[in-house]
Amino acid sequence: MPTQHNNEPLANPATGRVALAVGGVAAILASACCLGPLVLLALGISGAWIGNLAALERYRPIFIGAALVALYFAHRRIYRPAKDCAPGEICAVPTVRKSYKLLFWIVAALLGIALVIPLVAPLFY
Repeated sequence: MPTQHNNEPLANPATGRVALAVGGVAAILASACCLGPLVLLALGISGAWIGNLAALERYRPIFIGAALVALYFAHRRIYRPAKDCAPGEICAVPTVRKSYKLLFWIVAALLGIALVIPLVAPLFY
């Protein structure tokens, strides 16, 4: 099995993409209980069913934890030096690296919103 310079085994190139996707979904789910109703009400969508989104509140710490773990692994894959990538791997392409970094920070911002919105949301209700 090929290894990297620091004796770590090479991981699947899709690992960073999967970790980034899992982090994004977890960040969205973490903010669904609090940010979801606020956004829906701001868009003029209302109804008694919006109260059902509050049922996700008890799972919020789990979603935040999953998002943090996924972002950790995505960060390790995305921000590793380009020299650790073989010339044919997708991580060696500069445009792909830039887009993954942009997506990483978008997901990190979503997670930041998920962490802050419960503190700010009462000001809007």
